[in-house]
Amino acid sequence: MSHAGHGGMGDGPACKISMLWNWYTIDACFLSSSWHITTNGAFAATCIGVILMVILLEALRRVGKEYDEHIQRDFAARVALIANGGLGSTTTTAQSCPGASPSSSSSNEAVAPQTVTFRASPLQQFIRALIHTATFGLAYIVMLLAMYYNGYVIISILIGALLGKFLCDWMTKTVVIGADGTAAVKNGGLVGGGIDEPTVCCG
Repeated sequence: MSHAGHGGMGDGPACKISMLWNWYTIDACFLSSSWHITTNGAFAATCIGVILMVILLEALRRVGKEYDEHIQRDFAARVALIANGGLGSTTTTAQSCPGASPSSSSSNEAVAPQTVTFRASPLQQFIRALIHTATFGLAYIVMLLAMYYNGYVIISILIGALLGKFLCDWMTKTVVIGADGTAAVKNGGLVGGGIDEPTVCCG
C-alpha cells in the first residue's frame, strides 16, 4: 500500500511514501516533509549522507569498545600494582621468620587468593552511557530510514555498514607464546571487533 503525503509548501508536489519496496527518487520524503527530494542531485546527496551516517554508527560502536577496554586496562594496571605490593610484603615477612621455608611460603600464597572488585567511577559510567545513547539514537534513525523501503536507501545502508566495519572495526589480536611452544590469544590485546569474544587457545 502506498500513499502520498502533502508537500511542505503550498500546492507543490506531494511526497511519495510507500510501505512496499520502491525505487522512488524525485519527490521521495524521509522522516519529515522538509526532507523532500526535488532533484537527482539532492537524492544522491541523501544516499551519500546515509552511507556516512552508518559509518559514523560503526565508529561510535568502536569508540564504546575502545573506551571500555581503556577502563579495563587502567583497572588491570592498578590490580597489578596491588598484587606486586602484596607479593613483596609476603616475601619480606617470610624471609624474616626463622622457621619459614620457601615451600611453605609458596603453598600459603597458592591457597590464599585475593578478589578485587572493580566499579566504574560516576564520570566513567556517564561517558559510557553518553556513548551508548548516541549509538542507540543513530541506530534508531537508520532503522527509521530503512522502514521507507526505498531500494536506493537500503543499498546505501548496506554500503555504509560494509565500509564502517572495514574502516572502524579492524581486528587485531595479541598472541602470547609460552616457553612450551603453546600460543594463547590475550583478550587484553583485542582491538576493534571481537572484544567480547572469549579467549581462544590453540596448539
